[in-house]
Amino acid sequence: MKIHARLLTILLVEDSKSDAVLIQETLSESKFLNELHLVRDGVEATDFLYKRGKYANAPRPDLILLDLNLPKKNGRELLAQIKADEKLKTIPVVILTTSSNEADILKSYQLHVNCYLVKPVGLEQFVEVVKSIENFWLAFVELPPE
Repeated sequence: MKIHARLLTILLVEDSKSDAVLIQETLSESKFLNELHLVRDGVEATDFLYKRGKYANAPRPDLILLDLNLPKKNGRELLAQIKADEKLKTIPVVILTTSSNEADILKSYQLHVNCYLVKPVGLEQFVEVVKSIENFWLAFVELPPE
């Protein structure tokens, strides 16, 4: 298992307060150095990624954890925007959603999502999914440079 020499920045785009808290708590116990930023909807995520308004000094994320069912701008729209932008498209995006709908899965991969995970209902399983994201994306994957 490799250890990144630099702090890894994760953007969590999640409107569910309970899911966001669980993800934050799980990642805060990580053996990897990471900085987690939380935004609650697709518009706020867009402002973060384009460094607008209160996010003028936002860092470029190394990884985006994205819910599909978001207010204002949904995850599909945000994913399409990210993957169509030359400056953003190399940021890995992991969909973490309650939807196991085949059309959502297919559309996400057509939009070039890097990984699609369905949120489990049980607490222990949910924590295991978040840990698996951490173990794979932070321990084994070579992330693109800024």
